Amino acid sequence: MPLAGIALAPLLVSPLAPPSPRGSAAAVSAEPARRRRALRRVRCSAAAASGGGELSRATLLWRAAKLPIYSVALVPLTVGTAAAYNHAGLFFARRYFGLLAAAVLVITWLNLSNDVYDSDTGADKNKKESVVNIVGSRAVTEYAANVSLLLGFGGLFWAFAEAGDVRFIVLVLCAILCGYVYQCPPFRLSYRGLGEPLCFAAFGPLATSAFYFSNSSRSISSGTVLLPLSKTVIASSILVGLTTTLILFCSHFHQIEGDRAVGKMSPLVRIGTKTGATLVTVAIGALYTLLAAFGISRCLPPSCIVLGALTLPLGKWVVDYVQRNHDVNSPPFSHLPFSF
Repeated sequence: MPLAGIALAPLLVSPLAPPSPRGSAAAVSAEPARRRRALRRVRCSAAAASGGGELSRATLLWRAAKLPIYSVALVPLTVGTAAAYNHAGLFFARRYFGLLAAAVLVITWLNLSNDVYDSDTGADKNKKESVVNIVGSRAVTEYAANVSLLLGFGGLFWAFAEAGDVRFIVLVLCAILCGYVYQCPPFRLSYRGLGEPLCFAAFGPLATSAFYFSNSSRSISSGTVLLPLSKTVIASSILVGLTTTLILFCSHFHQIEGDRAVGKMSPLVRIGTKTGATLVTVAIGALYTLLAAFGISRCLPPSCIVLGALTLPLGKWVVDYVQRNHDVNSPPFSHLPFSF
């Protein structure tokens, strides 16, 4: 179950553009790391000055869609559902896919409304892949966001009617509330550097536990059979929350200058990219340490530990990538599909 969350690690810094040709890498492999980074910055600046940095509309639309970010709708649902199956052998396929559609709609609202409110503050003034900038209308983007949220609510309340467990709807509404205060006026807590704690709470303990409770069962003959809160879902939700928070944290590496200009004090604005890269390394190490600890204490089944261990090479790749590229304020970090 925690594998679903930990396996997201490669997406934290996954560039949209293909890596540089091997020949180019070999040509500079003998140079010190600092010189390589300086050379990369010079090349990027030269490309921008010559107009070579102009992006196609298809590329802008891809970045605006941020398709990989919808994994944060899939993972809490899948992990919560797997925890319910592990505990009681319950799985309702129709409810699962209905909730998946609802979760995707809610994340669409989060994505679109974030662009709307960042447009209001000027944070996305020079962000070409902003939906507001692409569409050319704040009102249309906001309308689409609100429609997505309403449709998502419809799916969530349908699932609540099926499950009959009030804990599910309370927790999932609290998760959505975290998304609202994260970005929407008058709160905008992300501008105060509170985005990461809100992200952890929303996608970890709140959403993952909510989707676990969504597998409670209501029937005419037996009434409502409620699932008890188990140590397995608690452990899983912590791992999912930490992994999702890392996604948010890493999405800010290429936005520091823009965030600082509008007073958006993300953790990376406060601590800088070098310290941030160290923090990513520590956090990924903590993820695997927690995974082992949960396995030893039998909070998670042995299969989770084995499958989680298979992602160790990917975790190392993330650490190496961030350490090499943390101070690059242009491709590949600007190709990150995550942008909150």
